[in-house]
Amino acid sequence: MNSTDITHTALSPSPSPSQPQGPSAPGPVAVVTGASRGLGLELARALAADGWQLVITARNPVELAAAEALLRPLTTVLALPGSVVDDDHRAELAGAADRLGGAALLVNNASTLTGYDLEGAAPPTLAGFPLPGLLETFEVNVLAPIALTQLLLPQLRMHGGSVINLSSDAAVEAYAGWGGYGASKAALDHASAVLALEEAQVRVWAVDPGDMRTRMHQEAFPGEDISDRPLPGTVVPAFRTLLRERPASGRYRAADLSAVPEAVAESVPEALPRTVPEAGSVIAAAASDGR
Repeated sequence: MNSTDITHTALSPSPSPSQPQGPSAPGPVAVVTGASRGLGLELARALAADGWQLVITARNPVELAAAEALLRPLTTVLALPGSVVDDDHRAELAGAADRLGGAALLVNNASTLTGYDLEGAAPPTLAGFPLPGLLETFEVNVLAPIALTQLLLPQLRMHGGSVINLSSDAAVEAYAGWGGYGASKAALDHASAVLALEEAQVRVWAVDPGDMRTRMHQEAFPGEDISDRPLPGTVVPAFRTLLRERPASGRYRAADLSAVPEAVAESVPEALPRTVPEAGSVIAAAASDGR
């Protein structure tokens, strides 16, 4: 699910009254995982262009360095390579955000399809899913986002902030070969909904970005032509809508949000399955890649 092509759309920050304002004040801080490519890089670039300070991470240090070079002319950026399943690395990310003034946005974008390199093979069925890979899938797609959110919640509460966990249609629909990934994203969706009820000071949004032309999506369909899928940058306006309008916490589809770019329509069918009092923000989105 990745592409090195960049389609730029700026994201408008929605800082709370507690965040400093004015021409000389630093911008709000966003932490973005899986930020070296695909949707994570697109979101990081849009946030940077609109004045957000960034803490970005991904497993591949070379790809992350390239992303940092792209973003540094636009904003303050701290690039920390590592895996989100590593306790010390998550603590490092939280510390970096704190040094910049505290996170107002967390984008849990890092995901894995199977927890191991498929090497051109089709994704496994549940009957033959290697258990170490299944464990890794849940660690990356569920436990790591929850653990990083736990570390950043004090900062997010202070700023009335937001967390973005990327979700997927595989969380709500059954697809052969997508059992591990889909189950992990369903778990993340449910955790996001519970967190929304428990954390009134933040927004919690679970976002299904839809099919995209990324490295992960190509891995799911080895040997197939996926050039008909849209590039990741095409869904950035949906996230811009969320940050601008700040709707109630819930699960959203990028396709619905993109159809109403100036406001989140009341009629969006998947929006607001659960709501919390008006306050900060947490965004949850899946179907992404990088770790």
